[in-house]
Amino acid sequence: MIKNASNYLFEMTKHRFFFKSVKIIIPKTWKKNTNYSRLKTESYDKADVIIADPYMTHVDDPYTLHYRGCKEKGQYIHFTPNFLLNDSLTNVYGEKGRVFVHEWAHFWWGVFDEYSSDMPFYVSRNSEEASVEATSCPAGVTGIPVFQDCSGDKCEPRICRYDGQLYEKGCIFIPDIQQNTSFSVMYLQLPSVVEFCDKNTHNSEAPNMQNKICNHKSTWEVIMESDDFRNSAVINASAPPSETTFTLLQTQTRAVALVLDVSGSMSMHDRLRHLRSAAEVFLLHIIEIGSWVGIVTFDSDASEKAPLQQINNNAARQKLVQCLPTIASGQTNICAGIRKGFKLIAEKMTTTCGSEIVLLTDGEDPRIATCLDLVKQSAATIHTIALGPLASKELERFSKLTGGLNLYAVDGAVPSKLIETFSAITSRSGDICEQSIQLESKDLVVQHSGWMNTTVPVDKTVGNDTFFHIAWSLSQPFFFLRDPKGKEYGSSDFTTSNSNPNTARLSISGTAEVGDWQFCIKNVHTATQTISVTATSRPAYSDVPPVRIAAHMNRANKAFNPVVVYAEVSQGFLPVLGATVIATIEKDGAGAVTLELLDNGTGADTMKDDGIYSRYFTSLQGTGRYRLKVNAHGRNTTTRLSLKQNRALYIPGYRVNGKIYMNAPRPKFADKEIQVKLGSFSRISTSSLVVNTAGDSAPIYPPCEVTDLHARIENKTIVLSWTAPGGDFDNGKADHYIIKSSKNLLDLRNHFDRATSLNSSNLIPKEAGREESFKIKPENFIIENNTIIYFAIRAVDDTNLISEVSNIAQATWFIPPKAPVPLDDDGNNDGANSTVIVAIVGLCVVVVCTIVSSSLCVLQKQKRRLDIEKMQKHV
Repeated sequence: MIKNASNYLFEMTKHRFFFKSVKIIIPKTWKKNTNYSRLKTESYDKADVIIADPYMTHVDDPYTLHYRGCKEKGQYIHFTPNFLLNDSLTNVYGEKGRVFVHEWAHFWWGVFDEYSSDMPFYVSRNSEEASVEATSCPAGVTGIPVFQDCSGDKCEPRICRYDGQLYEKGCIFIPDIQQNTSFSVMYLQLPSVVEFCDKNTHNSEAPNMQNKICNHKSTWEVIMESDDFRNSAVINASAPPSETTFTLLQTQTRAVALVLDVSGSMSMHDRLRHLRSAAEVFLLHIIEIGSWVGIVTFDSDASEKAPLQQINNNAARQKLVQCLPTIASGQTNICAGIRKGFKLIAEKMTTTCGSEIVLLTDGEDPRIATCLDLVKQSAATIHTIALGPLASKELERFSKLTGGLNLYAVDGAVPSKLIETFSAITSRSGDICEQSIQLESKDLVVQHSGWMNTTVPVDKTVGNDTFFHIAWSLSQPFFFLRDPKGKEYGSSDFTTSNSNPNTARLSISGTAEVGDWQFCIKNVHTATQTISVTATSRPAYSDVPPVRIAAHMNRANKAFNPVVVYAEVSQGFLPVLGATVIATIEKDGAGAVTLELLDNGTGADTMKDDGIYSRYFTSLQGTGRYRLKVNAHGRNTTTRLSLKQNRALYIPGYRVNGKIYMNAPRPKFADKEIQVKLGSFSRISTSSLVVNTAGDSAPIYPPCEVTDLHARIENKTIVLSWTAPGGDFDNGKADHYIIKSSKNLLDLRNHFDRATSLNSSNLIPKEAGREESFKIKPENFIIENNTIIYFAIRAVDDTNLISEVSNIAQATWFIPPKAPVPLDDDGNNDGANSTVIVAIVGLCVVVVCTIVSSSLCVLQKQKRRLDIEKMQKHV
């Protein structure tokens, strides 16, 4: 597939790009092979392409997880083993090499689909008169609109009927195999696909994601604006200059050295005590069984506290805990700690290749540059934890150089924030059933005799190795924990230690009861104090993926470079919809800012209902490190799982020499089939971002662009609707709107200020996220048959900062031609001399019915359901 893709990519990019080399990571559970090399800094969670089973049956769609803007890189490409091994799927997705190029363009260049499942047809003005055309690129793709009347297993194709201005819902477009022009690879993957649409061939009218997100630019124009294009040159050859090479790497057991700062400053703000608490949680409950762990401390020099040893049982964990530091003094020598950490690993593993260092410091060290070459040569990954406001500004160079996590914890009265930070450092092998999952982390300032009551939901997907931790700043409170069946655990059931007298912990044996666990805590101390509760668990079953959250912050590649907060909530590879997702951003010396993240397709959120919850963070307080904590909750609701977007088009059929060959209909999932009763769940994710602003003053932002502008005509009145932006991107509210119209789409995009203005002075903007509507009176336009008018909007804030131009909405008044003649019994009609042939391309074996591609199996009606039923049977 990839070798073919390399040739296609070379041709489609006009002899500029090809795939030179590919590294393939083999799971550690596979049999060892001398042909497999050790991993270096590569890992499953940083892979460009993931090959894994889907968690919804009948779905083998290749897709790319991409939730940022146009021209921005995606997260990964996903293929199922069935897609790679089942050649019959070529009939519905196209040749695999072309599909790979389609997904690679999503992933690498940030371009989007040029088909539309939601709007497969639209009213076009490409000709003198309006007409209904297929959503495609380029325009004018030839084919036939077909509707399949299905009853049980039998489907009778017919020509689509009109329903209003467009074809009826469920109408599909069947393209001709032979075309007068070439398809774009971002449309579909038939043999005539040899290019990306460029400025000359791009269909700017089509209602697809490429036009919506990339402002009606062609995919080739977007690619030409990329850094790698600007740094490339045309290769004067008819084929790639070399064939793709492949290297096989195998995941190995984790080898981790904790390299911990014990310089004098660690005695301030209870940092050393909090470090002991957090590292204790990491050693006892976070690091995976079978891992190798050692401990190094450093101040002016470095020393080994515990040699690298394998964690095979709880006794090994406890032994490491006893080696954690208790005294802080001296200066900060970060490189000494790193060198000692590498030596500790190499003595046991003979190499540092593929190992990890967790480096924590709160201090400055001007000598960091002296060990950068050593770090680069080590082939190890360094995760950095910056503690407090004065940690070295160069610290993140280590994590950036090696692909590690860069984390940050602010000082606090209790160790909860540092525990959250250590809890993020889990295995990156892709084996999610062994990873720790943080369920809850909460701290609260509690008055004398006051109560802190916290509910920790344990859902059906977790419950193994469940662990509760409570900490207090001054004196032990009265507390108990009640499980869902009413059993209570008092303070005597919790474990405390002399080295960490301000904490207590409880491990639940076996699998924890599903339901709400209630923590009841009373501050019996004479003064106000801070109390925190944290809880972690592991997946309950190896065959049921747990609900997970992954959160991070990025600076968007657009004007003003705003910070965007993202949180992906998923179960396996399926997005989880309907969660309440709250982000808290902290910076030393500034108050915490709380945001609700949304999955509504507006503001910072690129796509609605994709399980990616997003929001702009507009409360920057100057240059520095910002810490992100995101909490996702679902409360006793039926959680809806969604199919992925940015996927290769499922081709419904094709026409050859007048004959229509229909593929099996794409599986349709009823709501009950993609709804899962997860009950209540809670998840925590932490991350950080270093922000470098021009100065220390807080930046000023304009309103965000409107991305969901719609236009419709009701009784010859044009109605516009959209979601209100904020005054600062998607926060607050705008001051007023500027609404423009034009009969030419590109004129409106390129020359918004010159377009016809509409009087919207009476329209008062609402708070961000509210629905807006605006009616345009008939006297403003002459509305007759074949009328197409385009609209766009900009929002203005109270300082006269103006948003970017919105997506362009089309209002159409179109009277379709007479209804088409239906296909006769022989599959013919007067308008299109076509014969419909249903191709049976599934493979079913009698009795057992082994489905090679269940989405193509039409011989027998299959009951479509989620693999998540495995979960339900366990309950």
